Amino acid sequence: MAATHPTHGVRGATGAHAPSAKRQWAEGLTVFAAVTLMIAGVLGILRGIMGIAEDDVFVTTQNYVFEFDLTAWGWTHLALGVLAVLVSLGLVRDATWARVAGVVIAGLVIIANFLSLPYYPVWSVVMIAFSGFIIWALCVSRSRTGAGR
Repeated sequence: MAATHPTHGVRGATGAHAPSAKRQWAEGLTVFAAVTLMIAGVLGILRGIMGIAEDDVFVTTQNYVFEFDLTAWGWTHLALGVLAVLVSLGLVRDATWARVAGVVIAGLVIIANFLSLPYYPVWSVVMIAFSGFIIWALCVSRSRTGAGR
C-alpha cells in the first residue's frame, strides 16, 4: 500500500529538502514584489526629474485642495523613487527590514500619487495599482529566512 505525502520534507538526489509548491509560490511573490518595486522606483525617479527640470510637462489645475509647487512634487517622487530602488535591492536579498520598508514605501507612493492625481491622472492611477500589487505580494508571502523554516 503506497501512501502519498506532500512534497515538503522530501529529500532530493543531493540530500537537500525539495521546496514545496507553497514555498516556491512565496519566493516568486517576493521576487515579483522586488522587481515591481524596482520598476516603480525607477519610474518615480524619472517622474521626479521631470517635475524638477520641466514642470510645464504636467497639467496644472485650479482650486485643488492639495495644491503644491510641481517642483516640490518632483522632489517628493524622486525621493520615494530612490528609496523604492534601495528597498527593492533589500528584497532581492530577502531581508525582513526590506519587506516592512517595502510595504511602507509602497503605501507612501500610493498617497503621493493620490495627491498628485490632477497633475498626471492616468500615470498616478497606474502607479497606485502597481503599489497595491507590491503591498499584496509582500503581505501574502513569507520570508525564506523567517519562521517557516
